Amino acid sequence: MMVFKDIDKELTTVVLIIGAGAAGIRTAIALKEAGVDCMLVSKREFGDAHTKMAAGGINASLGNLDPEDRWEIHAADTLKEGHFVNDPKAVELVCKNAPDAIRELAEWGCPFNTNEDGEINQRFFGAQSYRRTCFVGDHTGKAILDTLVQKAKDMGIECLDGKYVFELLKNKDRVVGALVLDKKEKQLLRIKSQYTVIAAAGYASIYSRSSSRKNENLGDAMRLALRAGAQLKDMEMVQFHPTGMVKPEKFEGKLVTEAVRGEGGHLLNADKKRFMEDYSPEMMELDARDEVARAIAREIAKGRGTKDKGVYLDISHKEEGFIKKKLPDMYERFESLGINISEKAMEVAPTSHYSMGGLLVDFENGFTGVQGLYAVGEAACGLHGANRLGGNSLIETVVLGKLTGEELSRKIKGEDNGEKISIPELEQSFSPKHYPWQAQPNQVLVKIKNLMWDHAGIIRNEKGLKEGLQQLEAIEEEIVAGSVSVEGLDFENVWANMDLFTVLEVSKLVLKAALERKESRGAHYREDFPDKDENWEANLVWNLDQDGQLKFEKLKVPAISPGVQRALDEGHSLNYHQLE
Repeated sequence: MMVFKDIDKELTTVVLIIGAGAAGIRTAIALKEAGVDCMLVSKREFGDAHTKMAAGGINASLGNLDPEDRWEIHAADTLKEGHFVNDPKAVELVCKNAPDAIRELAEWGCPFNTNEDGEINQRFFGAQSYRRTCFVGDHTGKAILDTLVQKAKDMGIECLDGKYVFELLKNKDRVVGALVLDKKEKQLLRIKSQYTVIAAAGYASIYSRSSSRKNENLGDAMRLALRAGAQLKDMEMVQFHPTGMVKPEKFEGKLVTEAVRGEGGHLLNADKKRFMEDYSPEMMELDARDEVARAIAREIAKGRGTKDKGVYLDISHKEEGFIKKKLPDMYERFESLGINISEKAMEVAPTSHYSMGGLLVDFENGFTGVQGLYAVGEAACGLHGANRLGGNSLIETVVLGKLTGEELSRKIKGEDNGEKISIPELEQSFSPKHYPWQAQPNQVLVKIKNLMWDHAGIIRNEKGLKEGLQQLEAIEEEIVAGSVSVEGLDFENVWANMDLFTVLEVSKLVLKAALERKESRGAHYREDFPDKDENWEANLVWNLDQDGQLKFEKLKVPAISPGVQRALDEGHSLNYHQLE
């Protein structure tokens, strides 16, 4: 049985980093290089973060294949595909620093594919003007994560894995640490820190079909930050990747990398027609993810999908040797299921993949506006706007992780850190009685995830969103009415309950935000408001009022710099047919 009586163990660090994916590790490396004490905590084993699920590539305007590419054009592509609700500061910082970040990873041993001249190779990715996506076959994220983990270990950076941060501790208006469930020891931990960095990814897994593993990317970062007083932005913006697997069941939603389309894969409906000709005749399969995902959804809705409600992704017109070299993981995965993708098409359908919404931060330093609290990676909102450009998530982690770590270390070194931070007593911050514990939390989790897929998925409307919100509120009432004592639960059920509370809160935010944005922009598509509205070229920002109720405001997007605006005016774009 899991009984909360008191703190079992207490730890202290200068900087606590919640999440040990690429963003968290790169932040830790920057802090360690500056001589600042830090501690990583992770739900999963060190080296098994969600970063490794990003397969296709990482963007930087190196110009190794297309010398005319430059960072301003990368920024212009990012803004266009974000439908101009991106944070221009975030876009500039990432795109300008991307080439150096790639070179740094290569120096640290990341085995990027190279071209005939020995330079880092680059491939096309959806909605990009030039070949700027660097890659390691089709397992780029894993290669980058392995490189960063090894670098961190070489530097002696500590990571406590198997730890669930479920509440941030505050002293007055400052975050001063966290309460943690320790899965390995099955105990309650308190970590005291002068600063806390949230690098706990996004919330794509609040949907029943997701490219994430079922028990991660549930919105931990958003729940922790909101309850601590931070603001959240653009929570309606969830990206549905066009190509997730549809079968077998244990693989449902698992990503079929965009690299398949980047290397020339064709999308075919059940009639074997290459249907992107009807939706995007110039860009074809390399149009933006939101456009391709909606096209697939429409084909399925019109009865032109497979019996398993998917479509086909075909790369069999390429030679087997080419596929094995460029797409080794995809080849091996499908081969393990008895499918040779050099002879037969893959069956795919859209899957929840990435959350563009998240914490409102100052991207020069990662500051959330709450004293002591910072955020990086998918947890932070701004770079991607209404639709993330494929290959931009990995570069965000290493660029902004480094910048946040460096800025935070300068701040710490400029302060007098001799004064001890006062930590409030446990009962002031946490009581098991505050939570409506469930005897079967996973059953309720499945119910909410199905609700979100049905009511706040790829194609939305007011009726469906309102029905979803009503059903969610009814589930919330059932949770409260059916609550049990925590003393009757084992540790695994306590852990699952925390996931349930997170998914419930974050799902409510997504539904409310999707109702408020009465237009279609990027990944947010309202069939009752199918057009983009210039009055909605703005961000929706959310926080909790003094009564704990959600409130929002609409904020104007900052201006784009002259250099990036010139790149936009130049009108760079890729015509897919030049690849044929």
